[in-house]
Amino acid sequence: MHPLNHPAILRLIATALEEDLGRGDVTTLATIPPDRTAQGKITAKADLTIAGLPIVEQVLHAADPTAGVRLLVTEGSTVKKGQVVLELWGNAAGLLIAERTLLNFLQHISGVATLTRKFVDALAGTQCKIIDTRKTLAGFRVLDKYAVTQGGGTNHRMGLDDGILIKDNHIAVCGGVGAAVRQARNRASALLRIEVECTTLAEVQEAIDARADIILLDNMTTPQMADAVRLVRGRALLEASGNMNLERVREVAETGVDFISVGALTHSAPAVDLSMAVIV
Repeated sequence: MHPLNHPAILRLIATALEEDLGRGDVTTLATIPPDRTAQGKITAKADLTIAGLPIVEQVLHAADPTAGVRLLVTEGSTVKKGQVVLELWGNAAGLLIAERTLLNFLQHISGVATLTRKFVDALAGTQCKIIDTRKTLAGFRVLDKYAVTQGGGTNHRMGLDDGILIKDNHIAVCGGVGAAVRQARNRASALLRIEVECTTLAEVQEAIDARADIILLDNMTTPQMADAVRLVRGRALLEASGNMNLERVREVAETGVDFISVGALTHSAPAVDLSMAVIV
């Protein structure tokens, strides 16, 4: 199943249209004959990575089951300013009712993909991967995680049931990094990898001694991360996290960490500029 056919996405589309439509599009009802047909196109107003094209057709069909879409670019591809990304046609009222909702989705998803692509490009030539976080708006996680993959990034956990990640508050309750990892090792499924957050090299050593599978280096300086890589010597995967930006990620990747997690991919990516023009 395509990620954008997920039941959660179909519910989100229905909610978005209901929110926008309310008791009806009074402008369209007052100006557009119900039997009028039209066609249109969506154009990029800036250079971007396009993602979310399948959702355009889903939104459009929710407003007008007879509508059609022709994609002119490939999902996840680089699009230049002024390039037409798709053509659409159908009942004129349906196109107008769907316009804002489908653009909202497409601009947001493409925004996440575009920002992700910038981070991925910054690491070109290294073995390090850009990964996302769970810092997403409620209901948008499937969309945001999908958008990250279209920008060339890699998904971390989809939810709390998707893997063990022992963070500072778990550690505080358990009484230390080593104790928390050992507790997880004793109680969790053997199929789940255990990741633990560390803020010092002493905690990294605790994590290694307790046989953690992945160590999250939280808010460490670049030299500290380089020291952690030398300390671990490949005995666990290393994830760098905290205060990551485009200016810094390259030097962090060059320390030898395996992953760099960037919350901004999903919680701060700006929507890209796309417009829809309808032609009768």
